[in-house]
Amino acid sequence: MDHSTHHTGTAHGHTAPAPGHGHGGHQEHGGGHGKGASWSTAVKATLHCLTGCAIGEILGMVIGTALVWGNVPTMILAISLAFVFGYSFTLFAVVRAGLPLKAALKVALAADTVSIAVMELVDNAIIALTPGAMDAQLSDGLFWSALLGGFAVAFLITTPVNKWMIGRGKGHAVVHAYH
Repeated sequence: MDHSTHHTGTAHGHTAPAPGHGHGGHQEHGGGHGKGASWSTAVKATLHCLTGCAIGEILGMVIGTALVWGNVPTMILAISLAFVFGYSFTLFAVVRAGLPLKAALKVALAADTVSIAVMELVDNAIIALTPGAMDAQLSDGLFWSALLGGFAVAFLITTPVNKWMIGRGKGHAVVHAYH
């Protein structure tokens, strides 16, 4: 999946400001998005975050299962990798835009920490509360349905959180200053 479009042009559903306003065809983001972010912007930011989280979490589950680890170490690995991959998508985009690595890391942490944390909390709670899901193997439909169901519920809960944060110039809104 090419995430370069996420941080360029009108990937967040923004329209170009009138000539002479904004920066490089973007709305000003320093104080937020006016009276609030659009749902389209929140959905795109959440999908961006969910993609990194899903890759990391699935990879962690596969590794933990392949190494015959127990539930707790596998979940710790999966959650850790979800954060790593979630941050990496934003980190690489802002580095590609010219920000030095140290500053890019700060932007990624500010942009994605709350979103990833909410997503992982909800997703893992769904998995933990689904009867039999914690003991299901990668080849079991229950494993995948609990995981995908958890991602779906996490998306539905995290999107309004991201909308609220972006509307206040927080969370994923901080990325826009660097593209």
